[in-house]
Amino acid sequence: MSQVSKSMTGEEVAALVCSTLERHGIEVVLCGGSVVSIYSENEFESYDLDFVPTGVARKVHSAMRELGFEKDGRHWRHPQTRYWVEFPSGPVAIGEMRVKEFEQRTTAHGTLRLLRPTECVMDRLASYFHWDDRQGLEQAIAVARRHPVDRARIESWALGERAGAKLAEFLERLRSTTRC
Repeated sequence: MSQVSKSMTGEEVAALVCSTLERHGIEVVLCGGSVVSIYSENEFESYDLDFVPTGVARKVHSAMRELGFEKDGRHWRHPQTRYWVEFPSGPVAIGEMRVKEFEQRTTAHGTLRLLRPTECVMDRLASYFHWDDRQGLEQAIAVARRHPVDRARIESWALGERAGAKLAEFLERLRSTTRC
C-alpha cells in the first residue's frame, strides 16, 4: 500500500484516500474545487479534497488514521502533504439534481472516483448562477475547454435553475475561448 508523501499530487492523494476508504467499505466521490484542479490541469488549484459518500455513511476514522491523517476540526490533515480532506454530507447533488454516474481515474496510488467533466462544469456554474461567483464561471469554462461535455444536458439543467442569462454568458465565453 502507498503512503502519503510530499511529492504526491492532489489527484494522487485523492486516489490513495478513495482507494483506502473503498477497502474499508466506504464509497465516496471527489467533488468541488479539487475536481476542477484535476480537469483544468491546476489552472485553478485547490488543496481541499471534498469526498461525498455515495452509499451508507460509515465512520472514516480508521481508514484515515491508517493513512496517517489526523482530525483537525472538520478537516483531516497529514504532515506530509498540503492537501486536506473533508467529508461533506451526501448525497452527491448539483442543486436538486442527484448525481449517480461518476468517472474513475487510475493512478499508481489507487483509483479515484470523481465527478465527470459535465457535472463538474454544472457544479461550478451552480456557484455562479446562485451566488454570482465569477471564479465558478471561469472554472466551468476552463474545464469545458479541455474536456468534452454534454452541452445539451448543461443547458437543460441551467434552464431548470432559471439561469438563462447566465447560461448565455457561459456559452458565449466558452465559444470565444475555444480554439476552432
